[in-house]
Amino acid sequence: MRSLARHSLIANYLIRFVMRLFNPFPLISVALSLILLCTTGCSNPLGKSVKEPFTGSKYESNNRYYRGTGNGSSQMDNVAQSQAELRARQQLAQQVQTNFEVVTDDYQRSTSGEHVDEAMNRFETLAREITSSNLVDIRIIGSEKYLADDGSYTCYVAMEIKKNAMYRYLKKQAKLNKNVTESELIEIENLLNQLIEEVESD
Repeated sequence: MRSLARHSLIANYLIRFVMRLFNPFPLISVALSLILLCTTGCSNPLGKSVKEPFTGSKYESNNRYYRGTGNGSSQMDNVAQSQAELRARQQLAQQVQTNFEVVTDDYQRSTSGEHVDEAMNRFETLAREITSSNLVDIRIIGSEKYLADDGSYTCYVAMEIKKNAMYRYLKKQAKLNKNVTESELIEIENLLNQLIEEVESD
C-alpha cells in the first residue's frame, strides 16, 4: 500500500512538473523577460552614438576650400569659444601643411634641377611659418554653444579658408621674404600659379 501511495505521489509530481513545463504562460513570460532584457540591457558597450555639430561633406575640405572644425569646454563661455576656434585653426594649419608637402613632392618629381629642390624646401619652410602663426582670410562658417546642467559650456566651431586666397597670400609673402632667391621665387610662383589655376578651373 505504502509503495503504491509513493508511486502515486511521484506520478502526481511528474505530471505537475510536465504540466508546468509545457504551460504556455510561463514560456510567454520567459520570452517577454528575454526580449525586455535585450532591449534594455544589451546596449552597445561603447555607448550611444552621438552626432556632433558640423560633420558631413559641407564641413570637409574640397577643391576650393580648406575646412576645419574644433570644440572646447569650459566653465566660462569665452574660454570654451577660444578653445574651439584654436582647435579649428590647428586642424586647418595641419591640412594646409600636409597638402603643401604632397604638392611640393609632386612638383619636384615633375620638374628637375637643383634650384627646384632648394625652392621647394624654402617654400615648405615659408608655408610652415605662415600657417603656424597667421592663417589669412579665415571665415567662421558655423558656431554652436551648449550649456550643460553643471554650468559648463561646450562650443563647436567650423572654419574655412579659400584656397586661391591662401595661395595668393603665399605668393605675396614669398616676394617679401629676403631669404628667397630670384630663382627660388620663380619656382615658388610657378607652383602657386598652378595651384591657383587648378582651384579656379573647378
